[in-house]
Amino acid sequence: MKPLPASKFREQILGLMDRKHHWAWPQFADGTLTKDQLKIHFQQEYAVYVRDFPVFLARIHGQNPPAQVRRMLADNIYEEDTGGLSLGKSHPELFLVMMEGLGFSAKDFEQVALLPASRAYRAWLDAVSNRRDWVVGAAALTIFVEGSINDRQEIQHPSQPKTRDEIETAITRHPLVRHHGAPPACMDLIRAHQAVEAGHRHDAYDMVASHAVTAAQQKAVLACLKKSLSFWLRYRDGVARICGLRRS
Repeated sequence: MKPLPASKFREQILGLMDRKHHWAWPQFADGTLTKDQLKIHFQQEYAVYVRDFPVFLARIHGQNPPAQVRRMLADNIYEEDTGGLSLGKSHPELFLVMMEGLGFSAKDFEQVALLPASRAYRAWLDAVSNRRDWVVGAAALTIFVEGSINDRQEIQHPSQPKTRDEIETAITRHPLVRHHGAPPACMDLIRAHQAVEAGHRHDAYDMVASHAVTAAQQKAVLACLKKSLSFWLRYRDGVARICGLRRS
């Protein structure tokens, strides 16, 4: 079997990312949830992947991919674990600062009991980040976990680096600020994301598309992304259920 041309392979990846949307997400973004419901959501996010995302990336880096890929992964790890390319604090630390802005303490995130579907998704991320073929793990982490339903728009119409004023405007429009009273001063995690996001999605897609060069690798990447989507949807179902949300 011949490998797909890079453009078709990329399109199949984007087709899967077009499905990374959960029915309950609008309720997490429109201000209708209580603080207790938000707390459940953010505790699960933190324990499943936010806290240890640099570790996942480091495992892929440790599989010794090509030098150019190691450089991209190293930059990503450096930013995630130190904030060295943006605000000088790790992203997990900035996440907890954002939580403090909502009235939650760091202790609320120290011993999180994972829901069953959360535990399964976390186990999948642990397994796939340890895969022998680094490109499969890279697809799961840098494309799926870091990506969203907005990937197609970003790939087709790349965003430009944002000015400080543009970033602050995005902060004031953020649902946690608009609807839940989070002080803008606590939103440095969003500032960091806004500061480094331009070109970040393209790097991920280019890294995977240019190194999954055999039909077997492409098949493995697509299978991995499909499985990631399945675990993620069940994970989000579990969070919605424990929050008492119902599909309308």
